[in-house]
Amino acid sequence: MIFVLALTVLGGCAANKELVIDIWPKDKIPNQLKTDIEEVQEYTDILKFSRVQKPTIEVFLPHASKATGKAMLIFPGGGYGILAYDWEGTSVAKFLVDHGIAGIVVKYRLPSDETQIDKHYVPLIDAQRAIRLVRSRSKEWNIDPANIGLIGFSAGGHLASTLGTQYDNMVYTAVDKVDSLSARPDFMVLMYPVITMGENTHKGSRNNLLGKNPSAEKVMQFSSDLQINEDTPATYLIHAMDDKAVPVANSEYFFALHNAKSNERGQLYIFEEGGHGFGMAEDNEILRKWPLLVLDWINSLETD
Repeated sequence: MIFVLALTVLGGCAANKELVIDIWPKDKIPNQLKTDIEEVQEYTDILKFSRVQKPTIEVFLPHASKATGKAMLIFPGGGYGILAYDWEGTSVAKFLVDHGIAGIVVKYRLPSDETQIDKHYVPLIDAQRAIRLVRSRSKEWNIDPANIGLIGFSAGGHLASTLGTQYDNMVYTAVDKVDSLSARPDFMVLMYPVITMGENTHKGSRNNLLGKNPSAEKVMQFSSDLQINEDTPATYLIHAMDDKAVPVANSEYFFALHNAKSNERGQLYIFEEGGHGFGMAEDNEILRKWPLLVLDWINSLETD
């Protein structure tokens, strides 16, 4: 059973609907321990979630007259410690909706030894379930089930790339018929992503996901560049050369190996300046062009 938590009208446009839906049926969340720990929601300059206990998707649907049939699941970043939920989530969804693409923000669980078993699998577990859930509702939401992509930011980019390379890795036991559907994304956009768990990783993301002394096996398994194969989806990567938090080498690794191994299209766009975590970059004349570059690339996939 799927539980609808909220239904509101966005931005004065009565046809753009926002739904918040539990990813998992009640009491069937995999790898979850029973504790008294509660989710934390904090707003300073951005809306942040931490200690997520009940993962959800927030669904933004375009007006039927504008809908392209495409959808994108959005994975906000935050080093696997928090989710920058509006900065790299709902703001992106609203842009996509304006261009006829359903935007679906994933509030995924963050790795926690206190609340989870095998915490390193938990974000991927939620990501696989989220895309399957969207496919299960595709007819209802006027979405083409063969045109569902991902966009992930920083650690959310790591999660998106993990889903894109390990979509068929059995990391949880099926709970209902939704889990019989494919978890493979049809395309991916990775924004200043954490890719490697090796030398050029973002240490905070690695520590939160794998612990401070991960085994060589875990480092390899969760280095997305090392998991690329011929079926890895078409991928567009965007990074800034001066990113001090997540070195641009992360995107370069993925791009190089994607082009060497995958049968799908790969592209890398590097800004000379921009730093890390620029989100929609609405106040930067140069960086704010990236969403339009992404739209052009997504549209170009139709000609392949």
